Amino acid sequence: MVDAGVSTGPFPALLATWIQFIVPQPCFDKFFVDFDFLDVPCLKVAVSKALGFGIILGSLIVKLPQIIKMLQAKSGAGISLMSVTFELIAISATWSYGFAQKFPFSAYGESVFLALQTIIIAFLVLYYGGQSGAAFGYLTFYVAAMSFLLSPAVPRQLLSLLQTSNAFVIMVSKAIQAYANYKNGSTGQLSVITVYLIFLGAVARIFTSIQETGDNW
Repeated sequence: MVDAGVSTGPFPALLATWIQFIVPQPCFDKFFVDFDFLDVPCLKVAVSKALGFGIILGSLIVKLPQIIKMLQAKSGAGISLMSVTFELIAISATWSYGFAQKFPFSAYGESVFLALQTIIIAFLVLYYGGQSGAAFGYLTFYVAAMSFLLSPAVPRQLLSLLQTSNAFVIMVSKAIQAYANYKNGSTGQLSVITVYLIFLGAVARIFTSIQETGDNW
């Protein structure tokens, strides 16, 4: 709720509270009390926050086309487990680093939902490949690894190392999948829609990360 004595502009208190998730003080007053919509720093904050929450909302479903395609075909053909694993490492690094640094959830929240969907994809690749035991082992290991990475016991140096190597890990992931596509002569069960959505989200996240965290990794 908005604290007593804090301006709510032309909005009811509850609505003002929600708006301030995207336009926090003092920018809320700049926009809706002073009606100064040309304040550049506040415009950057508002755009960054809106993009951040938009990315998070999109991340809830971004890999669903891939998962649905695999479930319908009952196959993970064409999807490189190694590529998925490298991608999962990068996503999990962003999640654990943002959590440890106490960044706003809007700055890293999509990594949580992307990680959950990516581990499902990895599980399905193994499961539909006739390796159900390995699938459950993979899932168990990941849960244990994330429990450690999100705990106070994890060294900050390890999180920083994982975060700084993110770009390289992602490039390796994509290169492995590209080679798998070339070798197989097709994309198999790889969803083109998912690939494009992830790319667009990554481009938008570059701006929001710089704006919201001020972190240079």
